[in-house]
Amino acid sequence: MARQISMEALGAKIEKAQHNVIRTKAAYDSATEELKKLLDKRDALKRDEIMAAVVKSKKSYDEILKFLAEEA
Repeated sequence: MARQISMEALGAKIEKAQHNVIRTKAAYDSATEELKKLLDKRDALKRDEIMAAVVKSKKSYDEILKFLAEEA
């Protein structure tokens, strides 16, 4: 037969589990925010790199757009 658990012990376990969920969610939220910031920085660097290549290029705006449209 399964061991009986008192209401107080069960309540304590529930409270501990709730605190664990809150702590874990806070860590998750922090990690996802850090990931978002890093991805945003990466995307900004990529945009800067593309813009530098466009400025350096001898191609016109229309030629660049046509090239991009053909590749898509």
